[in-house]
Amino acid sequence: MSILAQTFPVYQPAMRIISSITNASQAVVTTTFAHQYLTGTICRLHIPDGYGMQQANTLYAPITVTGTTTFTIAIDTTQFQAYATPSQWPETAQYAVVVPIGELSNQLTGAVQNALPYPA
Repeated sequence: MSILAQTFPVYQPAMRIISSITNASQAVVTTTFAHQYLTGTICRLHIPDGYGMQQANTLYAPITVTGTTTFTIAIDTTQFQAYATPSQWPETAQYAVVVPIGELSNQLTGAVQNALPYPA
């Protein structure tokens, strides 16, 4: 059983599957599809065994959006192992994901979309 990220989830902002993370003073994270995050969102990285870059697992920091599927995160990964998606894994394995946990703001701006399927 694998867990996939929903393109249009009920709760926004939502977790996204990570396809790559660079080794840089400000790591560049690429997601498998549009993340819909805003600059200033605080995100946590969850990197299971087998992906490399275990030093970044559970670290969190503010992000700066650079594209629809990319953002920089204020985590210095220059001395970390390289990130690598496993070539194969059991169906019960977890994907590496990024999870929004807050934002740098005195007023919430990113967590206001009500995506529930109720009629207006």
